Formats: sequence, structure tokens, C-alpha cells
Amino acid sequence: MLAIVGAGVMGTGLAALAVGHGHDVVLIEPDPAALATAAERVAGQVRLARLCGAFPRGTRTGTLAVERRVDALRAVPVDAVLESVVERPDVKRAVLADVAAAVPGGTLLGSTTSAIPVDELASATGRPGDVVGLHFMNPPYRIRAVEVVRGARTGEHTMRRTMALLDGLGARAVEVGDGPGFVVNRILQRMINEAARIVEEGRCSPAAVDAALTECLGHRTGPLATADLIGLDNVADSLRVLHERTGDDGYRPCAALLAKVAAGDLGRKTGRGFYEYGERR
Repeated sequence: MLAIVGAGVMGTGLAALAVGHGHDVVLIEPDPAALATAAERVAGQVRLARLCGAFPRGTRTGTLAVERRVDALRAVPVDAVLESVVERPDVKRAVLADVAAAVPGGTLLGSTTSAIPVDELASATGRPGDVVGLHFMNPPYRIRAVEVVRGARTGEHTMRRTMALLDGLGARAVEVGDGPGFVVNRILQRMINEAARIVEEGRCSPAAVDAALTECLGHRTGPLATADLIGLDNVADSLRVLHERTGDDGYRPCAALLAKVAAGDLGRKTGRGFYEYGERR
């Protein structure tokens, strides 16, 4: 069984990915409101993914259980736990420490961090050899490649289990070294920030920025549409992590981005970000 902690955009997407590939999942979410809708949101994503042909034909649909507390894992035999909470080091460290206390040693502890160095998070667990970074793209059932971030103390047993887990999820591993932002977000988050600065300066609209990147450079969606998909709050948190750890002002979140976060315009999940999406998703 696979456990996932956090029923946000990525947590529910990962649950849908796993259930659609026939895995039984326990999804943990401490917020009662998010917990109440988690099963419905996962089921909706499973239906959409099946319509898109994202899962192998004939595969059984796995079961989904929802729980409010990490302590529930003490009574559940899980093979791996994926932490998928907000991109804030203190929150992730606390969750990983709680998970490590609730499951047996040797259980795979995966963090879906977007930018925080894995070894930094692993120190909170008391068992860094069990910890690995798994940077999935959104939605994970449509984008197959996953950055697998091997921390300085990640064990060989953990890497073997990680590759087996990803294979069972129909994902392709791209192994990278540890460090702020890894590969994808070391590049992408700065690009998003610069794109937002260009809009802030009044040089062109978000649509024009994205058109330049999609039509001239072949970027699939453009940086600002990608930011809306990620969630602008997560983008801002990732940029702060990068700025604090590199000292590079190119990663300091720009005013336009922070203003949208402060206004609650977080992208697709709230119905408005750099673009309008209608009703809240």
C-alpha cells in the first residue's frame, strides 16, 4: 500500500495516478474541509485520466482510504510514504519527522519537494538513508517523467525501491543530484519570475509572454500558464527557497507574483491567476 500525506493539487493527483495503476492508497489530510472532498477530487481525476488513456487498459482500480492523522499509519502496512504538503521547509520537516515515527525503518520516505534540498529534509527524520526526493510534474498522470533526487545520505535500498515504485506507476525516472531547485525548478522558477517581471514592467501581456515562449522556443504551455497550473503560492514558496539558499536575486519573488498570492489569485485551483479560469477548481 502507498501512503500520501497532503490532499492538495499534487497529493490528489498522485493518489489518482496510484489508484489508476491498481495500487491501494491511504491519503492523509489534517484539514477537515480538504479531507471531506479528497475522495471526490481523486475520483474525478481518475475518470479524467482514464478518458485521456493515461492508465493501462484492464488494470483494476485501486482502493482509496482517507485519514486525518499521520498516526493512522501505525496500523496500516505501507510500503512507501509520499509527503506532498506545502513547499515550506519547516512544514515538510515536521511532517517527515511524524511519518518516520509512525512507520517501520526501511520504509521508503519520498518528499515531493519542488526546491528544498533533500538532505536538508532528511535530517529531520533520524533515518536519512530512507529519504529520497520525487519531483513529479502536474498532473502526474499525464506527465510521465519524474525527477528522482538522491540526497547525500539516500541509501541504495531506497533507490531500488524508488525505481520499483515509479515503474509500478508507469513513470520514467530522471535521476539528478541534490541542491536547491534540482534541475527543473532551478531553471523553471527563474523563468517564471522573469516572465512575471516583464508583465509587471508593462512590456506585454501574460498571453504575449507565453506565446513568445511557445511559438518561438517550443515551450509546451509558456511560463505563466505553467505557473498558474503549479499554483502561484507554490511558485512563490519555491522561489523563496531558491533565493534563501543561493543568494541570487533573480529568484527573489517579484512584486506582481506576490500581489497575486496576497489577493488569493493562485491560478487554476482558485479560478484566477495570470489568466481567468472561471469557477474555482
